[in-house]
Amino acid sequence: MNLQRIINKVCAQPLLTNTKNVFSILSIRLKHDKNDLEEHKKKVMARGLPEKKPLPGVKSIILVASGKGGVGKTTTAVNLACAMKVIEPDKEIGLLDADVFGPSVPLMMNISGEPMLNDNHLIEPLLNYGVKCMSMGLLVSGENAVVWRGLMVMQALDRLTRHVAWGPLDCLVVDTPPGTGDTHLSLAQNLPIDGAIVVTTPQSAALQVTKRGVNMFEKLKVPIVGLVENMSHAICSNCGTKNFIFGNETKKTANEMGLDIIESFEVDANMSECINSGKPAIYALPDSIHAEKYRRLANRVFKYIADKDIQHAKAKEQ
Repeated sequence: MNLQRIINKVCAQPLLTNTKNVFSILSIRLKHDKNDLEEHKKKVMARGLPEKKPLPGVKSIILVASGKGGVGKTTTAVNLACAMKVIEPDKEIGLLDADVFGPSVPLMMNISGEPMLNDNHLIEPLLNYGVKCMSMGLLVSGENAVVWRGLMVMQALDRLTRHVAWGPLDCLVVDTPPGTGDTHLSLAQNLPIDGAIVVTTPQSAALQVTKRGVNMFEKLKVPIVGLVENMSHAICSNCGTKNFIFGNETKKTANEMGLDIIESFEVDANMSECINSGKPAIYALPDSIHAEKYRRLANRVFKYIADKDIQHAKAKEQ
């Protein structure tokens, strides 16, 4: 019903004696029409969104994300995947590098070479440390820049997810690019994501963007496992004193968002060597505090997945 017809209808009612009554009823009618419009938009959007389809043979998918770059997100994803394999050797674990423009997983996992196609014309992921890996960095040469528009990125993501022989996998860890962009939207709309781990550092700049990332996942209805804090502090090599060189605001921010800090990692110069050598800390430094914390993080993720499976089973029974 257009505005002129509403006005004509309202003004034709005999009980209206003044302009105030006219606009009072007009306001009610317009509000009603606005609500109808919003409901109509929701229905249209629901029809337009792609159907979430699981990856064949993949039981669970965990995203590792960060609002800001340079906070150790890929380091967390790599060591989490490897730690999950270490503490549960019988579990099949995969690692997807979804950062199309800046893939780092091949370096950190020490994998290279062009993947092969199997008889089903699916890409066979490369295997190292017992973890199945796939990255755009394996499909383009190391020195070539990927300069693509959004649609091409989405097509690349589709190829890295649905055209790879991932199964059987108990858990696929997905290293996402920093920020809140097309990649996260595409993954959340196309795949049944079990949860997201958000990585941050204590700096105000990183925490501010972390809030945006958390808000994005809430809008996309992706549950958040918790926050991982990197570079929380540095320990003096002489006296052992903790120095919070980047501030100490992560706990406050986590409380404001209603999230748990599920693990916190201090600055360690040895981590840089692990990254450059392509040997994750969980293997290079198995007795270090970092390796112990990655194992704890892996246990936490396994428990999160198990609890979620129990909830799904109970929901089906009802």
